[in-house]
Amino acid sequence: MKDVTIPFDGKELTFLVPEANLAEVLSPAESAPMPDLDGEILKALANPIEQEPLDQWVKPTDRVLIISDDNTRFTPSDRILPPMLERLNKAGVPDSRISVIMALGTHRYMTEDELRDKVGEEVYGRVKVFNHEWMDEANLVNVGDSINGTPLWVNKAVAEAEVVIGIGAIVPHHIPGFSGSAKIIQPGICGPKTTAETHLLSCEGGGDSFLGVVDNPVRRDLDDMADRVGMKTIFNVVMNSEGGVVGMFYGSMRPAFLKGVELARKIYGVPYHEEPDIVITNSYPCDLDFWQSHKSQYPAQRIVKKGGVIIICTPAPEGVSPVHTDLLNFTSWPSKEILAAYRRGELKNGVATALAVAWAMVREKASVIMYSPGIPPEDKAKLGHSHADSVQDALAEAFKRVGDQARVTVLTHAPDMLPIKDF
Repeated sequence: MKDVTIPFDGKELTFLVPEANLAEVLSPAESAPMPDLDGEILKALANPIEQEPLDQWVKPTDRVLIISDDNTRFTPSDRILPPMLERLNKAGVPDSRISVIMALGTHRYMTEDELRDKVGEEVYGRVKVFNHEWMDEANLVNVGDSINGTPLWVNKAVAEAEVVIGIGAIVPHHIPGFSGSAKIIQPGICGPKTTAETHLLSCEGGGDSFLGVVDNPVRRDLDDMADRVGMKTIFNVVMNSEGGVVGMFYGSMRPAFLKGVELARKIYGVPYHEEPDIVITNSYPCDLDFWQSHKSQYPAQRIVKKGGVIIICTPAPEGVSPVHTDLLNFTSWPSKEILAAYRRGELKNGVATALAVAWAMVREKASVIMYSPGIPPEDKAKLGHSHADSVQDALAEAFKRVGDQARVTVLTHAPDMLPIKDF
């Protein structure tokens, strides 16, 4: 037997796999964080990619909206924001004309303490910091349709700003190919109707997701939306699996993003050398709830044999979702049935519908067993998953389903992994 260890719920979790069955244990490439993060931030701000420094083009009368990812991401906004504010002040923009909005998408609202931690005490006391309150339609305005015909409902704060800057991280992502850049606009500060259509667009590519595909219909739609609300500047980071920053890309939206993708592909692109029958996929670092940890499914979906088994490991202390509680009413349905019910108007939560379709497409390739202390067995069943009391029990059940000669691959940090076929 072979010991395999994964990071789980803040500590290490070890389980056994028969050595003859173990195909591969895959992790993102090891990479050292920048030793002088603050110095590198200053250097990036002084040398933007295909853009002049902030203080050379922002006007004192501009209203500046900085959009930061939320506390489900490790992006060090608290380190990036202070020197960015100094640049804006140098341009003559007073703190009273600068605000920071949290790009929640349709995540739960952050608490005051969480907001303070995300931006840092200094920034929280200097400028307005607030949530994208997506549940209140009074906070949204319609600015037309995207190139894909998606109605663009955005937070009114972005429509009122003359300068819009996005702060986020670039990792492989199943919906737009990679996170970062324009994703801070959609779904970051858009309304749920807009987000639903974008997510559904990502399900139209067939049985697989757009994970790691740089140019795809969703990315083009997101870029168009960012253009329409005037976001020209991003500060994106690429991090290692422990949250250390290994690269930063500041400047003009498209070229800065593409340079960041090059590094993200090197860090998170992981060669795999056979198509396994069983994939054990770990949700770290997206552990909060299944609304986050579902990202662990798509790398597994990419590599598992048709008819195989995916074992999802996630602590999920907040359950499936503290916000989208209605999705358990239909998530176990077949993907085409879910989509048809939404188009008929029978399902109202479009964002949950879109993810339920994606989750169903995973199950339609491979059955799913879940080990999760935070999700009760009855909710696992409503997801269309089987319950397991441990990873070891899940693996035993998987062998029963596909045979004792089955090959097993383990993904230790699955949400941040991009499997690349190498056989």
